[in-house]
Amino acid sequence: MVDARKVRFGAAELPALFAGAARLAIAKGKSPLDVRVVGTVDPAALQAALGPSGNLRAPTLRLGTTFLVGFDESLWTRIFDGA
Repeated sequence: MVDARKVRFGAAELPALFAGAARLAIAKGKSPLDVRVVGTVDPAALQAALGPSGNLRAPTLRLGTTFLVGFDESLWTRIFDGA
C-alpha cells in the first residue's frame, strides 16, 4: 500500500507503475475508459490517468492485473461484479 499524501506518481512514473497490467479502468469525467492493455499502455490512457494536478488520479487500486484509477461508481461496480 502506498500513501498518496507522501508518494506522488507523475507522468514519468506511470509506465513503470502499470507494467504488467492487463486492464486499466480509468474514471475521468462522465465517460470512464476501460482499456485492455497489450504490451505497452497507450499514451492517451496514461494521460487520462493523470488528474488536474498532473499526478495519478485518486483513488487508485490494483486488483491482480487490473488497475482502477479514479472513482466512478458504475465502473467500480462492473469491475467488482466481474464484468
